[in-house]
Amino acid sequence: MIIAKFVGVIIFGYLLGSIPFGVLIGKRSAKVDVTQYGSGKTGTTNVLRTAGKKAAAAVVTLDVLKGVLAVVFGGLIIGKSYLVVGNFAFGMLVAQCLAALAAIVGHNWSVFLKFRGGRGVATFFGGLMALCPVAALFGGEVLIIGTGLTKFASLGSIAGAVGAYTILVPLTIMNGFPIEYLTYTLVGTILIIIMHRDNIARLISGKERKLGAKAEKRDSPPL
Repeated sequence: MIIAKFVGVIIFGYLLGSIPFGVLIGKRSAKVDVTQYGSGKTGTTNVLRTAGKKAAAAVVTLDVLKGVLAVVFGGLIIGKSYLVVGNFAFGMLVAQCLAALAAIVGHNWSVFLKFRGGRGVATFFGGLMALCPVAALFGGEVLIIGTGLTKFASLGSIAGAVGAYTILVPLTIMNGFPIEYLTYTLVGTILIIIMHRDNIARLISGKERKLGAKAEKRDSPPL
């Protein structure tokens, strides 16, 4: 029964994360399919370039909410149950982290978009906000400052995720924060870096688009 609950948590998180708010809001507010423009991603930056500020604000809010709700409902589904494997007992906190990670995976590889989607930044921070607000606040500040100074949303996003992980290292070692927080942040950061690999290549070559640049129509579907 408890194994079924953990599986249910992961499925719920994935399906919640898969809701393509970027596509839905882009079509409703600007009558455009954001997957056909710019990077082809469904996240805030591409929506901003394609559908404008109001649409982008709605998308970032809803994508953050996906991470928050994944954590909340993951905890509610598991409750006080534990999955015992050898000498280890996995309970609510593990379930919440799994749900949040599944939401990131769903956002990046949505079942509703033929396993395409965004880069997972907002959903990552939503999950972290519900799990460990201190780390989410620190990483969010790094993201905002980094993006503001460089005008590269990709660089700011990567720096924000790395910053959240970095601050959790001493908090885990010295302040006894749960290792689950650190694990969630590490896996989430790796996923974010992987999803920004094309941006990293453009940053290195000097061809990365700055924040505010308009998105052009794509000739091919996004990867």
